[in-house]
Amino acid sequence: MSHHAARTARVPAVHGIIPLHKADSFSISGQAGWAIMRETLSGIGRMSIDIKPHAYDPATQPELFDGVLARRVIAFIIDFIVISLPVVLAAMFIFAFGIVTLGLGFALYWLLPSATVVWAILYFGFTLGGPASATIGMRTMDLEMRTWYGAPAYFVLGAVHAIAFWFTVSFFTPLVLLVPFFNERRRLLHDILLGTVVINNSARASMLRASMQPVRTG
Repeated sequence: MSHHAARTARVPAVHGIIPLHKADSFSISGQAGWAIMRETLSGIGRMSIDIKPHAYDPATQPELFDGVLARRVIAFIIDFIVISLPVVLAAMFIFAFGIVTLGLGFALYWLLPSATVVWAILYFGFTLGGPASATIGMRTMDLEMRTWYGAPAYFVLGAVHAIAFWFTVSFFTPLVLLVPFFNERRRLLHDILLGTVVINNSARASMLRASMQPVRTG
């Protein structure tokens, strides 16, 4: 390539095409740009990750975790019953509808498993994502779910929490049931994966806190 061609060649730049005959000004601005970029990347490399600390400490707040594991089992049974009742009623309806339609209605049984999964996900999403951050069973047992840094649950977290529970139980049972006994906050595997914690609600925690205070004698 001739010297003149090299002078008139064009190279890509940030804002378009810049002729090489403006190479002097381009090199100055380019060097400044690279300096800024290096400084920015260096700052990102030095930036510390802002990891929020745990909001609930079992050592200083034992009333939040007292009896949670046993009450959580009972809450699960209650929730299982609540979820199962509509499914049983739907199965009975399909059976009656199948008889009336001379067997054609029995085809609806193919939709029942998928509908059950959707119903369960919606149930946990709306209840855990509600104002109480608790399912019906959890509210019955004075429990609530929070993120590890103390924020209330929301719909997506509640729905994913249910999916993660069934996934971990299906693939890791019975070992997954031992996880709560090896951490102070009694968290299950899916709690740890999603960054959630189940604690006693404020009413029960206040009652337990009062009962744990030493009795003063005059």
